[in-house]
Amino acid sequence: MTVRTILKMGDPRLLRVAQPVTEFDTDELHLLLSDLLDTMHAANGAGLAAPQIGVDLQMVVFGSGLPNPRYPDAPVVPRTVLINPVITPMGEDEHLDWEGCLSVPGMRGMVPRWNHIRYTGFDVFGDAIDRTVDGFHARVVQHECDHLWGKLYPMRMRDFSQFGFTDVLFPGISAAEDD
Repeated sequence: MTVRTILKMGDPRLLRVAQPVTEFDTDELHLLLSDLLDTMHAANGAGLAAPQIGVDLQMVVFGSGLPNPRYPDAPVVPRTVLINPVITPMGEDEHLDWEGCLSVPGMRGMVPRWNHIRYTGFDVFGDAIDRTVDGFHARVVQHECDHLWGKLYPMRMRDFSQFGFTDVLFPGISAAEDD
């Protein structure tokens, strides 16, 4: 098990646009996947992007198939490895909801996201992924893929009166976010 250091907001590496993966099913890609999953699980993350651990590649992991302690009321998202993603909104419907981020520890903000999306990309073996999802699943995908394009959730916020410390806003779940 290898738990990597998660970069925090302010690190310029989080603002870069990640490079596409060009070779699949390599030892290096499998090792990166293992490190991403170990790090995500150790931090109780709903997802994690390669740039968050300093790797400049278009690769994200999200979901675990189990309830997430940082989002106890959210539906379960299946464990997914998504490489070179493309997100397409399905309709104009946006939804505001609270988000946190392992790179912005101890904070939450109200973020608008497309409610219904289609995402495509590849798994670690290079097999195509094509899913249409909504709700929390769609939110997690958009959040993680934003990391590949140099965006953190506060950059998406429209109202900073709805931004604050998790232990103040949600004291019942703040223990799941302790570093």
